[in-house]
Amino acid sequence: MTTLPRGEAADLHRVVRRRRAVAAAGAVSAGLLVLSACDKPTPVATVTVGRDSVSSEALCYNDGDALDAKALTKCVKNVGDSKSIKVGQDETVRIGVDPKVADAGWVLLVNGQQFTDVSKETYRTIPSSAFFNSQYGTQGNTNTLSIRMGDKANKGLWSFKLKKA
Repeated sequence: MTTLPRGEAADLHRVVRRRRAVAAAGAVSAGLLVLSACDKPTPVATVTVGRDSVSSEALCYNDGDALDAKALTKCVKNVGDSKSIKVGQDETVRIGVDPKVADAGWVLLVNGQQFTDVSKETYRTIPSSAFFNSQYGTQGNTNTLSIRMGDKANKGLWSFKLKKA
């Protein structure tokens, strides 16, 4: 049994609830402040081979607008930092892009050369043999697979390294 006068227990619960509400509002405000200081994430592209996959945000992206020459130059310098994935001889390479990228159209580049026509789909599959074939100019043990957003102007660039398994 409590020793509080009648009605005080209810006041104590109100105080605790009020403190919790103030703490929750403070946490939400702090979270929004932290998020407002961050850059807006870019659309993501993913390359999958078998059970392995790598995803990446864009090396350069201007919220869907065309990139200027300075941004493209900086982008090309960052291609060496691309994520890599091993590709077996008879495997299928699956490339997936964000719907924003698909809406703008996208092409695949291999070692800087256009490899496919413009696609407006979010998903594409290509046999791995195409990435390591002298007929396509893609011989060697490592090739750079880039995804260029935009059918006429470059609006974004994602890059991956395909390594022969």
